[in-house]
Amino acid sequence: MSVLGATTTGTRKRGLPSRRWGFFPTTADVGIWATGPTPAALFEALGLGLFALMTDLRKVRPREERAVSASGTDPSELVVAFLSELLVLYDSEGFVGRAIHARPVGNPPTAVVASVSGERFNAARHSVRTEVKAITFHDLVFDPQRGRARVIVDI
Repeated sequence: MSVLGATTTGTRKRGLPSRRWGFFPTTADVGIWATGPTPAALFEALGLGLFALMTDLRKVRPREERAVSASGTDPSELVVAFLSELLVLYDSEGFVGRAIHARPVGNPPTAVVASVSGERFNAARHSVRTEVKAITFHDLVFDPQRGRARVIVDI
């Protein structure tokens, strides 16, 4: 099944939370959308969407935990900074997250502290889906009042 165009609202499977994220195609990149009732839920869903774009989360085990923090002058900058930190975690350690617990700071949020559970990428068990190069500001939406967010990533 192709990752692009996948809708991901649904029921729980294999210990994964009911998914609140998915993907949408753009001209040369890929978008990640998320829904959630709080800013924390939106950060968590965007982060899981990022990891799911890179590998099949059903194969990732929550064996280890990493702390991630980010800050920004406004919520949009914070989204890019947070997802960029997750991308650095993947690029530098090969760490793939399966669960994220985020705690935004401020209203509107200008910082986030998160705990990411997962494991190092293992080519014998994890598939490579899409290589993500960077997180962009292009058409970024972070709207906690409406419970939605979207970000485009450079692939």
